[in-house]
Amino acid sequence: MQFTISHSNAGTSARRGILKTHHSEIQTPVFMPIGTQGAVKTIDPEVLYHLDAQIILGNTYHLYIRPDHELIHRAGSLHSFMNWDRSILTDSGGFQVFSLAKLNKISDEGVEFQNHLDGSRHFFTPEFSMDIQRYLGSDIIMAFDECPPGKSDEKTVAKAVGRTTLWIERCQEFLNNNKPLYDWKQTLFPIVQGSVYEQLRKQSVEELIPYADCGIAIGGLAVGEEKNAMFETIEQMDSILPDDQPRYLMGIGRPTDLIKSVQRGMDMFDCVLPTRNARNGQLFTSGGIVNIGNRSHKEAFEALDPECNCYTCQNFTRAYLRHLYNIKEVLGLRLGTIHNLTYYMSLMEKMRTKIESGEFGIWSNTYLDKMADYEGM
Repeated sequence: MQFTISHSNAGTSARRGILKTHHSEIQTPVFMPIGTQGAVKTIDPEVLYHLDAQIILGNTYHLYIRPDHELIHRAGSLHSFMNWDRSILTDSGGFQVFSLAKLNKISDEGVEFQNHLDGSRHFFTPEFSMDIQRYLGSDIIMAFDECPPGKSDEKTVAKAVGRTTLWIERCQEFLNNNKPLYDWKQTLFPIVQGSVYEQLRKQSVEELIPYADCGIAIGGLAVGEEKNAMFETIEQMDSILPDDQPRYLMGIGRPTDLIKSVQRGMDMFDCVLPTRNARNGQLFTSGGIVNIGNRSHKEAFEALDPECNCYTCQNFTRAYLRHLYNIKEVLGLRLGTIHNLTYYMSLMEKMRTKIESGEFGIWSNTYLDKMADYEGM
């Protein structure tokens, strides 16, 4: 995998780059739609291609639980299984193990837990997470890390930082000793931990950089900490992470947060917001979030967002979308998801264009000022 920075902007840390994997070229900054269980909910690959999604996410924990990684390997990789020929990143499963499953025991060896679906017992180690991802065949694989709960005390976070370092060593050793199962290279991203504790973040970066071949992730944010503290940590990451590697800010996804993070030198993002909010009837527009189920839209025979050229806005009215949501028609969820993903993809494309033209600083501040009064943006 190769990463090249083509443009930067004076006055901010925003970067425009190209990340090349075996399967595709990824234009950065990039937003990655989440296909946790091998599907972006309600959306098929053809729509994702039309939206110019360049890379999507899968999740090791969920794909291990069902249908299982060995079945996906027999299908020819996750790419083949879901008929997606562009890049895939898989999360290690660690966050889901800690947040979804009923934990029985965590130790330096790994994590014992109960499946959140049927209560069956499992044991995840760094090596097992790497092996599952090796079977999945994703282009970018995430290290198995410990993500402590939001607002954890410094002692708890320090222990997680130490364990994350221990585990990346074992992840790398496993990959060195086990050949790829497909004819492409998988690139391992370490995940920096440390919550909002500056010294622990610094320690984590210093310990993980030796394992960052072409990319590093920032985890443990957007899990309950104060927003100002989150952005202070992102600024710290900008100042100490390698300039020549892509920076993946995990789980950050409000449109204004994306722009503020690009201002601070971040390159890659993922979040459930555009797809989950669409299923809940919350649609992102140039005039803020529209709650499409509200009665005020009952006779609104105009487009959802007149500034948007997506399939949904070009063909259907707010009144019709409200009707679909109210009768719980799956078409409504699909049209809402298409719109929200279009909003996100267009926002990322606009950022890339403005970085190239040298106008990102002025444009981004104008966008943030415009959206300041819109809740949820």
